[in-house]
Amino acid sequence: MKQLLLCLVLLAFVEQPTVGQDSHSEKSLVGTLSKSPQQEDPADNSKSKSMTSIINGSSSGWKLLTKTNQPSSTPFIVFVDQSKPLTLATFKGKEDLEVDQSFHWSAALKQSLIFLGVQHGYALTQPKTRRDLKGAFFKDYTSSVASLHGWADGGRFFTNYIAHPMQGSLLGFIQVQNDPKGVNLHYNESRAYWCSRLKALAWSAAWSTQFEIGPVSQASIGNVGLHGKQTYVDIVMTPTAGIGLLVLEDFLDENVVKAIERNSKNFYVKIASRTFLNPTRSVANLLRFKSPWYRDEGLR
Repeated sequence: MKQLLLCLVLLAFVEQPTVGQDSHSEKSLVGTLSKSPQQEDPADNSKSKSMTSIINGSSSGWKLLTKTNQPSSTPFIVFVDQSKPLTLATFKGKEDLEVDQSFHWSAALKQSLIFLGVQHGYALTQPKTRRDLKGAFFKDYTSSVASLHGWADGGRFFTNYIAHPMQGSLLGFIQVQNDPKGVNLHYNESRAYWCSRLKALAWSAAWSTQFEIGPVSQASIGNVGLHGKQTYVDIVMTPTAGIGLLVLEDFLDENVVKAIERNSKNFYVKIASRTFLNPTRSVANLLRFKSPWYRDEGLR
């Protein structure tokens, strides 16, 4: 019983300041509403209307209040307008939505260097390459580059006019697959396609020339120039015929491979057509650790 009385006393003390505050706020509201039209601040017009609706609601039951355009009194609460659909832009800034369109230099260099390692690894399996590793490096290298002359190098037709163009096409696809602006372009669909393939030609020319007479080349490691085999045929044919082969593979992928995929339900037929009708693209896929028949999203 004593505990109950004590609780009632405490409640009475707590209630008194609350009642006082309510009465004070009610007087202030009535005083605000009793202003004359001349004394009324135009900026507070909408606020006064809202207060009037609150008082009317307290005397005649609860009513649905009209939403005003006044800012919320609590800066820590943000209400989302339900009439507008939520999108990704609601939560992310404009800079987060922009897709990176810059060339992937690091990946392109890594893939080109892997291919260069494979080329020199194969060359070192030949006795003549291992034989020419002996001797002064810089002296033999400069002599090999200085001996560059003529067109034919005495090599086989397949090596000069098929294998080297395939090398150039592969290097071109390395550039294409690391260029966000060109990787998803279809054969001859726009001017942008040809601009993209010209960039691939430049990349192919730079790396094929490096393989022939660059610091890590057949001239520096194999010293082919010392034996009269440093000519222009590979330097010219690799990028120029290579870009032609690259464009041919784009054409086949767009017009032949896609037709096979539409008309065949056999999975193995589809991956075989992608792999063997686009051989240099398939090897370029392997250099970025993708399956040979892989296609970027924009191409399928």
